[in-house]
Amino acid sequence: MVARRMSAGHEQHGWIRDPGTPYEVSRVKIMEFAVAISDPNPVYRDRAAARQVGYPDVIAPPTFGVVVALPASIAAARDAFPGTGSPVVVHVDQHFDYARPIRAGDVLHAESAVTGIREVRGSVMVTTRTEIRAADGEHICTAHMTLAKLPGNGNSDRPRHA
Repeated sequence: MVARRMSAGHEQHGWIRDPGTPYEVSRVKIMEFAVAISDPNPVYRDRAAARQVGYPDVIAPPTFGVVVALPASIAAARDAFPGTGSPVVVHVDQHFDYARPIRAGDVLHAESAVTGIREVRGSVMVTTRTEIRAADGEHICTAHMTLAKLPGNGNSDRPRHA
């Protein structure tokens, strides 16, 4: 894997593609997500309502991208976290830049890379960029996330350098 230097002596590794399998978006998953975040917007639940405003099917709330981006971000960040074993990772922050909404029927691929590593009060913070694309290669969105490994599990709290 090709690595490039980052600030403070850290390196960025290559992109990680689809750490699991492509994600098939269903109406049910979109509805469950909308219910979980308490968003009553009918375009997340009702195909007719989505069509009425110009979408071919129900669309997902903007934060639904985390379902696809988080596993890819964790896979990309795994080597940056210190210590041995499997660290507990905390999702700290996210934002999404959309080309179009995610909609029912999409088959999505995620490709993620580490864009920054820093230490904050003993925690290692890793930022990632994840490109989410449809099966035909259409760019759907770019997700930017910050993940953290909290100190105190007995492992070294220093970031790994490749």
